[in-house]
Amino acid sequence: MKLNKTIFYLFLGTSLALGTTSCSDYLDTEPITDQAVPLSDTPYTTLAQADNLMATIYSGLGSEYWQLDYFFNGDAQTDIAYMGGDNPQNQQQAEYRILATNSNVSRDWNYLYGLINNCNKVLNYVDNITDPALTPARKAQMKAEAATMRAMYYFHAVQLWGDIPIVTKAVIGVNSQNFEEVYAQVYPERKPVSEVYSLILSDLEGAAAVLPSSADKYTVSKAVALSLLAKVNATKPNPDYAKVISYADQVIGQGYSLLPNYENLFDNAHNANAESIFEINGNGGSIWWWGSSMFIGNDWKKFNNPSNDLVRSFDAEGDVVRKASTVKFEPVGWADNYWTSANYPFAWKQRDTSGNQNIYILRLADIILLKAEAKVKTGAFGETAALINQVRSRAGLGAVTPITSEADGINKVLQERKLELAFEGQRWFDLKRTGKALEILKNRKDQNGVVLPYCANLTEQRLLWPIPQSQIDNNPNLTQNAGY
Repeated sequence: MKLNKTIFYLFLGTSLALGTTSCSDYLDTEPITDQAVPLSDTPYTTLAQADNLMATIYSGLGSEYWQLDYFFNGDAQTDIAYMGGDNPQNQQQAEYRILATNSNVSRDWNYLYGLINNCNKVLNYVDNITDPALTPARKAQMKAEAATMRAMYYFHAVQLWGDIPIVTKAVIGVNSQNFEEVYAQVYPERKPVSEVYSLILSDLEGAAAVLPSSADKYTVSKAVALSLLAKVNATKPNPDYAKVISYADQVIGQGYSLLPNYENLFDNAHNANAESIFEINGNGGSIWWWGSSMFIGNDWKKFNNPSNDLVRSFDAEGDVVRKASTVKFEPVGWADNYWTSANYPFAWKQRDTSGNQNIYILRLADIILLKAEAKVKTGAFGETAALINQVRSRAGLGAVTPITSEADGINKVLQERKLELAFEGQRWFDLKRTGKALEILKNRKDQNGVVLPYCANLTEQRLLWPIPQSQIDNNPNLTQNAGY
């Protein structure tokens, strides 16, 4: 095919997120110029422009994907939460009956690939900036930070959808010379999960070799890349548990430590603390964190309503410390099938509705328990128990009973992760990674201990989301996941 030498500004799919506070601020994009302009490998030429690209990457942490969807996706589809709210799109997710036209699914696809595109701009173009103020060392660090963030977003996407497109170019123009390359990036085919994980690991391994150790919890450091390497090696189709242990040990060796008081993790008075590895700065940073009001407050029914199962789990363990920091009971103006209006629970880890909430992406307890999971898989049951007990002791709990088998050990690790990490967006992915999703989620129960009727909707196929129908309509090279 021949094209005239014309630049078209194109992006993956047909929409771009415009803001961080709207539920659906998207712009359908079409070619916006037909005037010939020269192509350039240096669309950015100054240090200031490079810094702006990096600022865009970090401002993406304030998008709706992080403020609401990441936490809803990770928790409302699991045994620790009911949907809450009254949004029919969210109800489809919580009840395992998502349609390919679900707007939340489409929104998250657009967000994730938009965030990836921002990372690609740094990875594609920073090296070509000749401004002497931008040193080679700073270029290398910028690229390592962008590669880590790109890997994190691909990791989220591959867990949600399975086979997905791999887009590594930030497409800024098309002409007759680069048409084939541009077409493959704008209308990509899905790639096998194994290829996606190969890209993720390559990005993270390269970044970990470059990134410095840093006490700054608001930017990507070596420990962030190492933590993600531990998670990815535990989750990929053929997990490498020796690497999980090695990377977890390297993170722990960076000098992080558990806060003595669990409540201090979430009181918003101990931000950037010794346990934090990577967090979103809503307290004095450039991000206004409106997301807390999605989960707490009695002005309308909120999302991620704590489940009876979660409350019972805390009570059965005698875990008053973590329960008090995780679930808040208040009187409200409504009731439902699960809780009375006089004593209604809210997810309590996000508490500040003034916009100043800080949010953990990675913290040490998560990595310790991930190492415990890998120790179970390698048969080191005593070491597994010691790691679990390290986290339990902070909550004032006694030691777990001796681990008798791999299955017993995984159950104990999952139980500890459930109580430690509730409402931090982890549970759905924990259950899928360990192969326990169907067993546990098909037995979600109501307040009377009766299995919820919609649990029957959950099948192996429903552990992956549908490819958004809007993407399939716009891209003839995309195929749908089975069962949708």
